[in-house]
Amino acid sequence: MGSYDVSDESPERRFRTLFISDVHLGARGSQADLLLDFLRYHDADTIYLVGDIVDGWALKSSWNWPQSHNDLVQKLLRKARKGAKVVYIPGNHDEFLRNYYGTHFGGIDVVENTVHTGVDGKRYLVIHGDIFDLVVQNARWLAHLGDKAYDFAIQMNRFVNFFRRLFKVPYWSLSQWAKQKVKNAVNYIGAFEQALAAEARRHDADGVICGHIHYAVIRDEGGIRYMNCGDWVESCTALVEHDDGRFEIITWADHLQKPAAVPQVAARAA
Repeated sequence: MGSYDVSDESPERRFRTLFISDVHLGARGSQADLLLDFLRYHDADTIYLVGDIVDGWALKSSWNWPQSHNDLVQKLLRKARKGAKVVYIPGNHDEFLRNYYGTHFGGIDVVENTVHTGVDGKRYLVIHGDIFDLVVQNARWLAHLGDKAYDFAIQMNRFVNFFRRLFKVPYWSLSQWAKQKVKNAVNYIGAFEQALAAEARRHDADGVICGHIHYAVIRDEGGIRYMNCGDWVESCTALVEHDDGRFEIITWADHLQKPAAVPQVAARAA
């Protein structure tokens, strides 16, 4: 990554496209400060906000809006003013914005979903993905319960990683480990990926770019390129498209160091 002594006005790395999802501003687990730090060093011609940027569920139960959350909103608006194309695709946690499809505010377009065309002409459906989550659609009370359980796991994870940092041990994610190892979680992720790939086919697209399940990956699913942005609650990942058309997941997860770019993920853990 090189030197990190760069100004806020001249990011070190510029991409063709940047995809960010699941920031959950307003939730106590949101790591908005890390995303703000990431955006100081990275810029793009087009920025897609792929849902759950603001957490309306969390704000309804308990108001939490520290300065870092406000700074992040201002940072995104500033990028839009400076010429970046910014597209916001609401998710289930910021579903209140779904009443504003087709509107344009502060240089940001709000749409239900869109199709991104890559350098090579391939078409990618960009969608949050919650409409393919049966729990969210058919048992909202269970989704809210699961959301509380996830918040508890995040708090426990921070407690564990506090001691890991004391001993200079790398960050470890409890929920990411569970998603890779627990059979039901693996099955759920697999079903989600297949559903999104099928939706891409219905849109005559070559791939799909989504969020929602907080699990960043780039893989092929039945001939469809499936790419998930991840999240900024735990893994702190973004999906980027380089000027040569190459897609990559970048992880920015540790306060103690600025990690290098993570290579493309070929497949999820079985």
